[in-house]
Amino acid sequence: MRDLDKALADIVAIRSQIAAGTAFRGYGPATMAATGAIALVTSLLQFWLLGDPTSEPLGFFLGWFIAAALSGLIIGIEMRARSRRHHSGLADAMIHQAVEQFLPAGVAGVLLAVVMWKFAAETLWLLPGLWQILVSLGIFASVRSLPRTVALAGAWYFISGFAVVVLASATHTLSPWTMGLPFVIGQSVMAAILYFASGDNDVED
Repeated sequence: MRDLDKALADIVAIRSQIAAGTAFRGYGPATMAATGAIALVTSLLQFWLLGDPTSEPLGFFLGWFIAAALSGLIIGIEMRARSRRHHSGLADAMIHQAVEQFLPAGVAGVLLAVVMWKFAAETLWLLPGLWQILVSLGIFASVRSLPRTVALAGAWYFISGFAVVVLASATHTLSPWTMGLPFVIGQSVMAAILYFASGDNDVED
């Protein structure tokens, strides 16, 4: 029985090593573009519906949490389908690796929002820029299993995050555009990178 357990553990370790050295093809360009569209729609809705986002931070951040959850759901569904198609038996290991790479940044973003809301509500204007910086760190952490050019998207979010913090520091206000436009551009860049890296489109995949 111990030999069987050791053999199974060795198989799991080998699969993990193979997955670590395999380019992940679970992200599709069309889905990345769709998440950019979600960011644009969220920005437009908040521009029309929220007269002063700074005085309505709950509505502002709730809208972006919904947008993030919807985007995550879409990416997760496609990630699973594409991984089954492209990675076959390694699909679960590849998905686990992809989630593991981005999870710390995602958890940090949620906890940062909760802590700032609870203990430093006057600093919430910082959150859009900080979220963009965390997204950049998640992308950089994923570079080893994605086309290296995704680092360009990571660099965009890194620069835009600090730029948003600088811009918002002048007024300490929340704006749907300083939140939405960087994500529209960043997700569009990601979509273009994935499209040209794969050399085909989702329909052909």
